[in-house]
Amino acid sequence: MAAVQGGMADAKDDVDIKTEPQSDGFANSNANDTRVLSASPGATATAAGGPKPAGGAPEDQQTLLAVLQFLAKNKLTESAEILRREAGLPEDALDPKGSDPSGPGGAAGGADAEGGDGTSLLSRVTIPPSAAAPAPVKAAGDDQPDVSVVLSAYSQQGDPLLYKVYYRDLKKFIETVLDCHRAELSQVFYPLFVHMYLELVYNNHESEAKAFFEKFSGDQECYYEEDLRILSSLSKKEHMRGNETLLDFRTSKFVLRISRDSYQLLKRHLQERQNNQIWNIIQEHLYIDIFDGMPRSKSQIDAMSGSLAGEAKREANKAKVYYGLLKEPEIELPLDDEDEEAENEEGKPKKKKPKKDSMGSKSKKQDPNAPAQTRIPLPELKDSDKLDKIMYMKEATKKIRLGPDNLPSICFYSFLNAYQGLTAVDFTDDSSLVAGGFADSTVRVWSVTPKKLRKVKSAADLNLIDKESDDVLERIMDEKTASESKILYGHSGPVYGISFSPDRNYLLSSSEDGTVRLWSLQTFTCLVGYKGHNYPVWDTQFSPYGYYFVSGGHDRVARLWATDHYQPLRIFAGHLADVTCTRFHPNSNYVVTGSSDRTIRLWDVLTGNCVRIFTGHKGPIHALAFSPNGKFLASGATDGRVLLWDIGHGLMIGELKGHTDTVFSLRFSRDGEILASGSMDNTVRLWDATKAFDDLETDDFTAATGHIHLQDNSQELLLGTYMTKSSPVIHLHFTRRNLLLSAGGYNP
Repeated sequence: MAAVQGGMADAKDDVDIKTEPQSDGFANSNANDTRVLSASPGATATAAGGPKPAGGAPEDQQTLLAVLQFLAKNKLTESAEILRREAGLPEDALDPKGSDPSGPGGAAGGADAEGGDGTSLLSRVTIPPSAAAPAPVKAAGDDQPDVSVVLSAYSQQGDPLLYKVYYRDLKKFIETVLDCHRAELSQVFYPLFVHMYLELVYNNHESEAKAFFEKFSGDQECYYEEDLRILSSLSKKEHMRGNETLLDFRTSKFVLRISRDSYQLLKRHLQERQNNQIWNIIQEHLYIDIFDGMPRSKSQIDAMSGSLAGEAKREANKAKVYYGLLKEPEIELPLDDEDEEAENEEGKPKKKKPKKDSMGSKSKKQDPNAPAQTRIPLPELKDSDKLDKIMYMKEATKKIRLGPDNLPSICFYSFLNAYQGLTAVDFTDDSSLVAGGFADSTVRVWSVTPKKLRKVKSAADLNLIDKESDDVLERIMDEKTASESKILYGHSGPVYGISFSPDRNYLLSSSEDGTVRLWSLQTFTCLVGYKGHNYPVWDTQFSPYGYYFVSGGHDRVARLWATDHYQPLRIFAGHLADVTCTRFHPNSNYVVTGSSDRTIRLWDVLTGNCVRIFTGHKGPIHALAFSPNGKFLASGATDGRVLLWDIGHGLMIGELKGHTDTVFSLRFSRDGEILASGSMDNTVRLWDATKAFDDLETDDFTAATGHIHLQDNSQELLLGTYMTKSSPVIHLHFTRRNLLLSAGGYNP
């Protein structure tokens, strides 16, 4: 396959060099306007033949025939036919005559000496000495195949001294266009800069590459600063081999979303200036997602840009997502005497029960946007689960109704003398236990209630217990082991992620050692070590229904596991950098992942497909939270911003500014009225989520462009800022009664 690609690259180089003097090289690429700047061989060949009629110079006709026969020989008949019609050539022009029809696998396409008209015609195409060298597809035999194929695209394309001229010329043009087009066209600066620099480095023009970088790197957007720092270290050809950053830039097309008018303006300029150098880069490395309508403003573009590979394609967010909640099992809620007395004293029992609103929690009615109950197999409810549900429902009757005029109380747990280095925290759903992951490889569990932690008795002692007694669950616990905390040993590296199971029987932990461990909270021992990641595992989380859990790590993939399988059930691959955080959707049918590539992806658990890609953050994502109704998502990153997303429409709908450092934790209140954010800037901030979502103009969602204008109303939505003394906030949790618990390690 690499050989065929190499052959195509050679032929295209020949044609591009031949057609530099032509004035209308891009006139026939409209067929692909709505998808991508035409990258097909047919479109490239059109550049050679489009400007002249069939009766043009003999050299041009020979070039056309050579390209036609090359395409036909490689079985690209559709492209060849399009080219033949556009060039006005007779039908018999596609007759290969003497060329060998059985040779599609030749290393250089039709350039091998196989005899016949094809070879003789190709040999007559004039090739400047600088372009005569074939693309070095097979040159680096000792390289990994994918790396050598990637590098082969950076074969010599032109005079290295002209790179600065080409770039400066385009920059000058974009700076002089109308304001409405300037913001959109300015998006091409960064990807062009990266690929032109890499092309110079690959072709050993080190001094020209350095001069190019120094002259234009300062013009790029500030949120690409880290990428440019890594790029500047690639100053020699040897540095490029096997480099992950280079593979990121090369293997994924940089996506730009541009209006049709702006695109036509750019195309016309390149056409008039015969700027093949930039055109080739646009063809090979960029994906132009063209939309009809008004060009976007600078603020709209800035809101969505910043990821490693540009914006998400619009079609990536059009799949149907079942974001509704599953129907709750019907469990009768028995009223205690205390509850009845309390309600009688109140005199208005109905008002005591929480109402369901648009942001409401789980409903007993089937949500029209919910997936089928049996779409994915979920564990059946045990008796203990039903008892816990009853307790939850009782607690819900005493839940505080939050709002702008009724903010939650906040209880902060400071981990003092945490010289082991606190790296992760989690609370159980009923807020009875808290666990911490530490840099010294340990996991520590504390009881937050007066009830102490106890282990199950030994097997010999268990045999002596009357299994029919009512208090058997109490009798199996060993009082001699009671303590306020337990330490779990097993990992061989810092613990970066922890998660309690919904039934409080298990605890997950993920570590730098590449494993995820499942711990029993009955025996406080490790039950299973899940080995699938080869590198550090940054995060893990249990499904809201238990049984399933997800993990994400440095190997750029997230994995879906089941507690009774030692191999992953799904591998979610697509991110271009570390998967830094993972979360389950409330209905357990979807998993969301945040990454260092500055994108957020939503994955379908059933199919393993990526159904949403969200771009807009300017730094690695470290916090994710779904609203209780499953309709919205909040995300936080090192850029200090909290972004709000509508999952159904696949759009950003809000931006909350205020934090001055990494947002490390996000959590919605139980009914979704309040969003709490915790940051490394030692603050907890409360935001009015109801107002943020209710103020949306739904008409914007149906706009053809799929863009909405974000209101800069962070100060209106900010309900309160709460400083810690000197403790970064690394976890937040709302209790069942809407008390906000937060935790962090004290930094004296």
